[in-house]
Amino acid sequence: MKSRDAVIRLKRFEVEEKRRKLADIESMIAEFNDMAVDLDRQIAVEQERAGVTDVNHYAYPTFAKAAMQRRDNLAMSVAGLEAKLAAAKGELEEAEEDLRKIEFMHGRDSDRARDDVPEAEFGMLGVQRVAG
Repeated sequence: MKSRDAVIRLKRFEVEEKRRKLADIESMIAEFNDMAVDLDRQIAVEQERAGVTDVNHYAYPTFAKAAMQRRDNLAMSVAGLEAKLAAAKGELEEAEEDLRKIEFMHGRDSDRARDDVPEAEFGMLGVQRVAG
């Protein structure tokens, strides 16, 4: 019985670890998206200050070009994280399913063990009635 309890604790730990991993990825995506929005704002301010919105214009601000590159890099990172997020969700669902199966089997075995005890007691009562 103790080994099953240990397995259940282990599976619960795995599920919690997968949930933490999922939350970390989601927070990173949100943080990167916030950074990209901030860069968009900075680009717009820089373009307005310079009075040039054409990226190919010779007077286009270098800071705006660099900010665009950083924003594009963040967008690529978010795309990669979203792929990891989908994989992490699948892993979490699988771990939760494993935990449910183990808990169900543990509950079923506990019910059987509980049901077996009264049958043995009732069997002894029958023997005592016949003998008595």
